[in-house]
Amino acid sequence: MKKFVKFIFKLLLILIIAFVGIFFGKGYWGYLELTQSQSVDDVVNEVTSRSTFVGYDDLSPELVRATVAIEDRRFYDHGGVDYIGLMRALVSQLDDNLLKSGGSTITQQLAKNLYGMFDGTWDRKSTELFVARYLEKHYSKNEIIALYVNVINYGNNYTGIYEASYGYFDTDPEDLTIAQASLLAGIPQSPNNYELVYHFAQAKQKQYAVLKAMAECGYISESDIATYYNASV
Repeated sequence: MKKFVKFIFKLLLILIIAFVGIFFGKGYWGYLELTQSQSVDDVVNEVTSRSTFVGYDDLSPELVRATVAIEDRRFYDHGGVDYIGLMRALVSQLDDNLLKSGGSTITQQLAKNLYGMFDGTWDRKSTELFVARYLEKHYSKNEIIALYVNVINYGNNYTGIYEASYGYFDTDPEDLTIAQASLLAGIPQSPNNYELVYHFAQAKQKQYAVLKAMAECGYISESDIATYYNASV
């Protein structure tokens, strides 16, 4: 019996190693092919050269905190790929839904949006990891979070924080309040369901989750959640 258990264990270990090797191998070749046609730096330059680009220093600190709290709490600690979060997602969802619903850091989401890798295949996911690692090596965390909020979908056909801030609130991104920022930060997880024009009730529910996450991260106090939730926007 012990020999059989050892055999099964070794077999599983071999299969896991093979899967990891194929996953990262295909991702690396996909990354080389992707960046050969257009480098990461070129794509980033296209974003930063837009007239609507908002640099980190011109962003509301509240938006940055709200975004990190709800999207990627370990953002300042990991190197682009949160392997803890990725493994947690792998354990909880051993199917293709994983690729669409968990384990992605802010940097990975940025990589996906920069290159339009939205098909959610394993090949795309593995390629996304290598783009994310490049971003982390060549850009600061402040630059990465700024790029992220400038390319992400905020619903109602608003791409980027400039369009969303002015479109929803007629407010400069630098002047967003905690109430406004917590509403916006919740939208990217499901833009069609949380956009503020036709789905404000759902957006408010998501806002509460964002505020709770901010409190858990120490950005606001628990007692302030109700205040910001009920604040006028």
